Amino acid sequence: MSDALFQPRDDNGPEAEMVAAAVACLNGFTSRFNVRDLAGMDAYLHFPHVILSGEELVIWEEPGKLPASFFDELSRKTGWAETRYQRQEAVLVSPRKVHMHVVYSRNRRDGSVISSHGNMWIVTCEQGRWGIKLRSY
Repeated sequence: MSDALFQPRDDNGPEAEMVAAAVACLNGFTSRFNVRDLAGMDAYLHFPHVILSGEELVIWEEPGKLPASFFDELSRKTGWAETRYQRQEAVLVSPRKVHMHVVYSRNRRDGSVISSHGNMWIVTCEQGRWGIKLRSY
């Protein structure tokens, strides 16, 4: 195992710029989510993309893993119309990586809240592009 695994390169930019880039990535992803744009959402992810749901680990090796019916089912089952952030807080910033504590709600068309969620998302800069690498629910 390489020692570099535990010693990231020291080529990070100013912390505020990295956090702003990570927040812009989250906002872009959620704007695509809210207009039901699966390909647009994938454009804000890095692959392989990791999802830790409870204790279950899911790895998407490539884009296109959500079924075309995802949003229709979400709306039909819950009444979902929009997702809104209540919090986007950087809790750890390191070279080319920002760990974000996000709190968001899933809302009905009238704005009433269906559910609230607190997650940890990790946003990384790979090949000059910021993308969501890991989501933990």
